[in-house]
Amino acid sequence: MTNKAAWDNSSSTYSMEPTAGCSPTVPEPELYRSVQAVLPRDTDKQHPPDYANKGMLRWTLHKKVQNNPVNSLSLVWVLIKELEKAERLDSRRFIIPLLHTLMYTIFQTAYIPDELYKRVYDFCKRLLTYPHPYCTVGLSYTRQIKTERFIPGLMYQRMVTAEQRLKNEHYPFQERVFVLADPEVFHGSLILDLVNDFEASASASGGFLNPSDHMRSVIQHSIQAALGADQCHGPKLARALKDLGEDIEPHFQEVLAILEQSVEEGGRAERGALKSRLHRLYSDIVTDTHSEPLSGAPLCDCPLPNPEMSLHLWTEDLNIWHELAKWFRSRSVSENFSISQEQEDFELEEPLSDRDMTRLSVMSSDSGIEKDLPPGADPPPSSSPDTASMSESGEQCKTEQDPMLSRRGGIKMKSSVKDSMMLIQDMMRGHVSLRAGGGESGRRKGATLQRRDGSTEMHNPFPKQQRHFTARIVAMGDDRILGRLASAYYLLRKREARRLFLTMKVNLQFYYIPVFTAPTPVSSVKENLHLSCGDPCALGSYLSNVDPWYNCNIKSLGCMIPKLAKMLKQNPGRPTDPFISDVISYYVRSGQQPVYFTIYFVKITYPEAIRKDPEETVFLTHLDVDFSEFRHISALVRDKQKKCSGEVCGAVVSMTYTKVTLSGRDVDKGMSVRMTGAQISAIPSSEAEDLNCLTLTLNESSTKTKNNIMESKIRTSKVKIRSLESHSFTVTLDRDCRRTYENVQSIEITPCLDPGYCAQKTRSKYKLGDDKDAGLSKYMCKELPLPINTFAGIIN
Repeated sequence: MTNKAAWDNSSSTYSMEPTAGCSPTVPEPELYRSVQAVLPRDTDKQHPPDYANKGMLRWTLHKKVQNNPVNSLSLVWVLIKELEKAERLDSRRFIIPLLHTLMYTIFQTAYIPDELYKRVYDFCKRLLTYPHPYCTVGLSYTRQIKTERFIPGLMYQRMVTAEQRLKNEHYPFQERVFVLADPEVFHGSLILDLVNDFEASASASGGFLNPSDHMRSVIQHSIQAALGADQCHGPKLARALKDLGEDIEPHFQEVLAILEQSVEEGGRAERGALKSRLHRLYSDIVTDTHSEPLSGAPLCDCPLPNPEMSLHLWTEDLNIWHELAKWFRSRSVSENFSISQEQEDFELEEPLSDRDMTRLSVMSSDSGIEKDLPPGADPPPSSSPDTASMSESGEQCKTEQDPMLSRRGGIKMKSSVKDSMMLIQDMMRGHVSLRAGGGESGRRKGATLQRRDGSTEMHNPFPKQQRHFTARIVAMGDDRILGRLASAYYLLRKREARRLFLTMKVNLQFYYIPVFTAPTPVSSVKENLHLSCGDPCALGSYLSNVDPWYNCNIKSLGCMIPKLAKMLKQNPGRPTDPFISDVISYYVRSGQQPVYFTIYFVKITYPEAIRKDPEETVFLTHLDVDFSEFRHISALVRDKQKKCSGEVCGAVVSMTYTKVTLSGRDVDKGMSVRMTGAQISAIPSSEAEDLNCLTLTLNESSTKTKNNIMESKIRTSKVKIRSLESHSFTVTLDRDCRRTYENVQSIEITPCLDPGYCAQKTRSKYKLGDDKDAGLSKYMCKELPLPINTFAGIIN
């Protein structure tokens, strides 16, 4: 670590002495040791306490450098040398962590010389020759570094402007982070600590309290990044910006105009022209009323504030999609985007439930003309009524007049070609890349048995239309909250297939932080039973196995939250930094590589005496079948190791399923078996079983004969289980007692079709059940996946 470039050894750019308002200078050997400490190792999985601390070490490293430009530049230098070393030694497991740490540091570094920009750009460009996911991450960062090199400070400016929703005329993109916490996990003092962490982040994140402070930060960082210490006096610029007070907005708008105009000009613009324009603005802001020079002083730090976040406890009363609509219609968002009254009225309706998804035809005895209504009938509702008035009018008309006459208020809807194309672009097959390394044995009719991952940049021949608004949905909890998220996402897609609203304007990004705590004493026995069966955060464990950087930073956060709550309880008066919100900020900014999880559709049928119509819903990770009347008897028999009669050992069920094979030659099978229950999992238990399918495990009786030998685990894509006797069973989805269905006679499980694909298929001349696709539907993704963002996707 002693070799330095010429620019790195110069003392004229930065003063190495601590300055007022800056943290002490961290020696380069200490930065090197800190970088080595946060890197994932092969022994981390065998020692959970060690890897759990790596997330805290990464957070501490960024805290060391974010308040001093000298430390930031030194860390960039250390990281690029470590990346080049990993490239020489072919240590690929270090590349993704080092690259994300490097880019997050570059975001906040006050000034980077052109030679260092070129070195980072050349390394990222060499990653394009690597296999997936290195080439995908490298392509994304290559584009950003290429733009940042010619337009310094652009990434910081755009990030702050979008995340803080600063009003401007040049950059219309806006973002918002919605954190959904499971109240079954975050209860008692744990939720209070989480709320306090978010409040501390909002009030003390770098001292930013209002939009004017954010504007000053953008101006300060943009000018320093372009001019450097040779042409900019950092402290004097900071004082001048503070003296402007509320008059800072015109200068902020000018800075945005200068940088965005340079982006539009692209390669035609010269870097000298950009520096010249910013230098003139700098001279206008800093009036040289004193004899001190306008350059040659240390640059000031500009910490990157955390994005705007809102914390929600996901109870039955919370409709996250209604919260998204409220945010989109808020004044600060809608000023730059007009929303018609018709769209507002449509979105103000209550969200569709399962029974509302099917359009029911109501027989009417009138002509549909208002003057033909019977005398005394209520007039039809106005053009834009609310939901309550429509219901009241319809019920009154139905009760007082002809029982065959029913009028329902509605909105005249006609899907345009633009809406249809938007929905089709959103479901193009190219938006999901195939996992590398599958080989011919892993391919199944153009798809793959391996779980899908990737990004839209390299694989989509029909890129999505760019949307100005991004909602980042962060789910915190165990597998139960992911099941609820998948169900809510499915209902949203059904609603969007009927009438586009959020799909046209808002880009949805999903993130997951696995958190599990011991059940409270008041929890039900049924809930404790389901949580005791297997890993309660199976999906989070899977992501930790395929992405080591997710394992170090995000899964460790789930382990640290209970520890932080205990520490704050022991020291109630001790001030703490907003650790949780800082890690969430790092995750949503750097985690841009999705891993796709199939949502499964389940059709639940009851005996006719209980319910005639089947119930339809979805699940994501687990489905448990339980014959409760045999549970205790079966356990007693196993303890005594005695044989039992058929009636005691379990219920007889008929099971048909499609067996999944590596060769792609799926086989339909059917059998009858006696069992006390079954577990169906969509998440593999080990890396060797990482197949994108369901794993069915039966709780069989102990009376198996040689003629009744079954596999211990069945890999399938479709399965139907039906009780052949009078015994009914209980179905629990995603180990959530709130999603338990009792007295079930049969279930049918298939991969969930995207409602948008179903809508497009019905418009074609082929039926929905046909295997043949025609027209644009053959380019669409049939299944509906839930993408969870990680740092690298799946690393083979």
